[in-house]
Amino acid sequence: MVPRLLLRAWPRGPAVGPGAPSRPLSAGSGPGQYLQRSIVPTMHYQDSLPRLPIPKLEDTIRRYLSAQKPLLNDGQFRKTEQFCKSFENGIGKELHEQLVALDKQNKHTSYISGQGFDRHLFALRHLAAAKGIILPELYLDPAYGQINHNVLSTSTLSSPAVNLGGFAPVVSDGFGVGYAVHDNWIGCNVSSYPGRNAREFLQCVEKALEDMFDALEGKSIKS
Repeated sequence: MVPRLLLRAWPRGPAVGPGAPSRPLSAGSGPGQYLQRSIVPTMHYQDSLPRLPIPKLEDTIRRYLSAQKPLLNDGQFRKTEQFCKSFENGIGKELHEQLVALDKQNKHTSYISGQGFDRHLFALRHLAAAKGIILPELYLDPAYGQINHNVLSTSTLSSPAVNLGGFAPVVSDGFGVGYAVHDNWIGCNVSSYPGRNAREFLQCVEKALEDMFDALEGKSIKS
């Protein structure tokens, strides 16, 4: 895994990044001391967070098919649609009922996001495995494997208490991009496994940022 960092200063102010003066962070010393110490326990506000509802299975299937349609030809889509209908009217319905029951018994957490189909289907797949149920055909469909192969995985935590962060890619041929957007600098930390060129990817990110800065400043974009 090869991490790389990109920083770009805005014209209106000095860049702030690793090594620049800043307020004291966590107690201790060394380059790893990036996070600010807090007197509030990590899970202090957990009980006050709203619980995310489990969506209806038919809504999840509809979102899943909508996401698959641009990626498949007509024949592939019809096959995937058949898998979905069979799952929704068969074992998927049973698994969904069990997931809803589990959710009611565990009110201290949320299983999935109400608007996402991927976590819902993942939860049903995990439940099937836990129950020793043969993996439904929906999960053996090549289209399901393709849409869950996330080559580009990104996340951000922009905070004055965090100077630098990152994470690993979620697939062997992918990239993990941790980025931060602050008042006067933008940074990202790109990681990959040895089979991919993180430095080359970072050069493309830098070129894209430079093009956006040039457009914002009224300059012509360089080819």
